[in-house]
Amino acid sequence: MSSFEDYMLPCLNKKLFGIDCPGCGMQRSVALIVQGDFTAAFNMYPAIFTIILMLILLVLHIKFKIKNGHKYLMLLFIINILIIFINYINKFI
Repeated sequence: MSSFEDYMLPCLNKKLFGIDCPGCGMQRSVALIVQGDFTAAFNMYPAIFTIILMLILLVLHIKFKIKNGHKYLMLLFIINILIIFINYINKFI
């Protein structure tokens, strides 16, 4: 029986330069969510839940034209960037 890991794309940054990129861990985090392991998903990639929330809000905003939806999306985008880069810097400390 195959697992999710058999179908994951390799990180080109890690293959070429030997270091993680800011997105390393996102695929495995999604696979962990699908398997129901939410804590491990967060530990693997802390921004995963805010990214999912942002994508849900984006779909709802496109479909229903949420008032000030663009402002909420921009706020979530900034929060995601902060979480991703804080986590990325934390990997090297």
